[in-house]
Order: sequence, then C-alpha cells, then structure tokens
Amino acid sequence: MTTMNEFPEDASCPATSLLKLLAGKWKPEIYRLALEGPVRFNSLLRQLPGSNKQSVAVALKELEEAGLLQKTIITEKPLHIEYHLTEKGLSLVPVFKQLESFSAE
Repeated sequence: MTTMNEFPEDASCPATSLLKLLAGKWKPEIYRLALEGPVRFNSLLRQLPGSNKQSVAVALKELEEAGLLQKTIITEKPLHIEYHLTEKGLSLVPVFKQLESFSAE
C-alpha cells in the first residue's frame, strides 16, 4: 500500500500513476502556476476562473500530500502562506514540457 507521498511501486504503468497523482479539479492548473514561482491561495482563486475556496484548498492539500508542493508560512506582516514546488514537483517539468510540445503539434 502506498501513501499520497510516494508513487505506487506496484503500478504497471508509470504514466497511469502520474495521471492519478495529478487527477482532480484544479491540480494541473495549480501546478502550472507554481512553475512560475511561489503561489498564494487568494492569488490562485483570482487566476482560476470558476474556482472556489473549497476546491482549491482540497487540490492544494492533495498536491502537498503527494509531495509536489510545499506549504511555507511567511511570518512577515501581513502573515501569509505560500506554496512552492518541491524537488519531486520540479522533477515533473520535463514531462510537462513534452505534453506542451505534443499539444502544440
């Protein structure tokens, strides 16, 4: 049995494992925005038309549990939380670049 923090070892297809990891409302878009640098919750709400607080919060939590995002509490005033890609999250950049080139063809 695996946790959300690791890729399934018994998966017969790595692509299926990756797609399951990123499946869900707003996760691919949040990942894409995090590629540009740290993201804040309210900023995500503004950049994801049609999103709502609950669905974005769930997506952020799942991406964090999967080890793709890390939450950092910034204690400067005003206090805020930023999410940034982890090493594991950054390791997916080549995969997304390939998807980008595929969709451009």
